[in-house]
Amino acid sequence: MREARVIALAGVLQACHLVHQLATRGRADEGAAESSLSSVFRIDADSAADVYGGLTGVRSGLEILQSHFENGTGDLALTRLGMSVLRLERRLSSDRRALAELRSGIDGIQRQVEHFGAAHATVQARLAELYVTVLSPLRPRIMVHGDPQHLGNPQLVERIRALLLAAVRAAVLWRQVGGSQLRLLMRRREYAMVARGMLSRATLDRG
Repeated sequence: MREARVIALAGVLQACHLVHQLATRGRADEGAAESSLSSVFRIDADSAADVYGGLTGVRSGLEILQSHFENGTGDLALTRLGMSVLRLERRLSSDRRALAELRSGIDGIQRQVEHFGAAHATVQARLAELYVTVLSPLRPRIMVHGDPQHLGNPQLVERIRALLLAAVRAAVLWRQVGGSQLRLLMRRREYAMVARGMLSRATLDRG
């Protein structure tokens, strides 16, 4: 269960990092983005790792988690974004109507994912619309800061919203495997150590 919590938290950080990259640079790691977006549709996965198609799918998040918790070198903007996602998920978890709408919306996009893939622009647009419809009305709202030029690009904004939905999905997983604010505060070094071990395994898995 400890590894599952680390994977879930890494999933939150990975999606938030991708959002931050898009907002500030206008581009993000394509492989990590596809893994994060695909995770939205793996609702009934057998394990936390399976949500990301294996450890390599959340490798970027594990690297961020290790660096942030072990060395204290995390980006403050990324930390704030991650905490906002966790707070929003707590609000979502108490709203049965919103949860049902979210699940129904994800199910409705599944066929397009099977046809186009999770990273396709059409799928991202649908996910962005779902984010606006279901999650944007909840409080606290997630505020994304970045370059106005990028944040004024409709396609980038759609991708940002789709990845925020992926971040919330990871936060749901974090809660499901027993994650809490207290654990996050008390076990940072422990989580960094676990992440380091999983990164070694992910490297071996890639051959």
